[in-house]
Amino acid sequence: MNGLWRVVAGREISTQLRSKSFIISGAVMVVGLVATIVIAHLMSGREQTKDVGYVDDTAASAIEAGSEVASSIDENLSLEPKRYDDASAAEDAVRDGDVDVALLPRSDGSGYELVGEDAVDTTIGESLRAAVSSQATQANAAEQGVDLEALSAGTVVTERLLDPDADNADLRQVASFVFVLLFYLLALGFGMQIAASVTQEKESRVVEILAAAVPIRALLWGKVAGTSVLAIGQTVVLAAAGAIALAVTGSGRGLTILGPAIAWYVVFFVLGFVALACLWCVAGSLASRQQDLSATTAPLQMILFAPYILAVTAGEGVKTVVSMLPIISTMMMPSRLAEGDVPWWQLAVAIGTTLAAAVLLIGLATRVYESTLLQTGRRIGFGEALRSRSVD
Repeated sequence: MNGLWRVVAGREISTQLRSKSFIISGAVMVVGLVATIVIAHLMSGREQTKDVGYVDDTAASAIEAGSEVASSIDENLSLEPKRYDDASAAEDAVRDGDVDVALLPRSDGSGYELVGEDAVDTTIGESLRAAVSSQATQANAAEQGVDLEALSAGTVVTERLLDPDADNADLRQVASFVFVLLFYLLALGFGMQIAASVTQEKESRVVEILAAAVPIRALLWGKVAGTSVLAIGQTVVLAAAGAIALAVTGSGRGLTILGPAIAWYVVFFVLGFVALACLWCVAGSLASRQQDLSATTAPLQMILFAPYILAVTAGEGVKTVVSMLPIISTMMMPSRLAEGDVPWWQLAVAIGTTLAAAVLLIGLATRVYESTLLQTGRRIGFGEALRSRSVD
């Protein structure tokens, strides 16, 4: 069997590399990933100007001061004052969408009110409230002859960050979701490709010719090795494309933050895909026709879909536990690494359990594959395949 599995692997690789669908799908994924990074960069750096209607000079001063406050909260946000003759005209402007909000005097003279159509943006509201409050406090202090500086002594609050690298929550969350989605799409796409290839060879009786010349175990290992090389290669290409896109868009800090997570993503993809690839081959061997694949591959699709749902909906405690479980860790651990630091022992547990599971799954899959590959005419269930193998 020495060397025969390499021949099978080479055949798988060369066949796929000559396939237009493989090249096009890979290019689409690369373009989609780069586009996502570029769009996220453009959206995060886009300046926003919000128009605020007013009717008196006091409100105008408050809006100018509020714009400085808003910029301190969001450096891309600024407020632009727009004057109207009366409150009714300002309210009409809000309804028509000419301004985002209006800062108008209250009818009882006790201050101002923010008028929005159905909601007032939180940042705008906080900024204008702070500006109006500060302006009114200064005016009242001057009128009452109060030393405002003495009155406000000791009220200064400064800021000190224990983890200054944790200010990229949005970037980390997007990367976490992208890691999970990419693993799901790649593992599902290449897995279905393996299963369909096995079933096609089985349905056309080509596998009988191959099995006469090559041991079935070599067929399995060659198919797994060839498809794994393609899947891992595409993963490396996507990781490199993402890193280059981050660098080109000037997101050097983002690349520094996500660089280790990207590297770990490739490592976990290798472990997870190789562990699952044999099971995809088994799913193909259990089917006699292409129409049977939806049933034989359903358990594997669920194995991939469950971590995807957990990554989107589960809490931190659940994510921490499942990220150390075999196979599931290959999707969940890179996602956690993108969101922040992970203790080294949890990484070690995730890698160890996945390696152990890979050894067991490869051994099990090899035995089942050998017993079912040449059985034709009907779909074989997982349970039946295991029972028949145990009898053998």
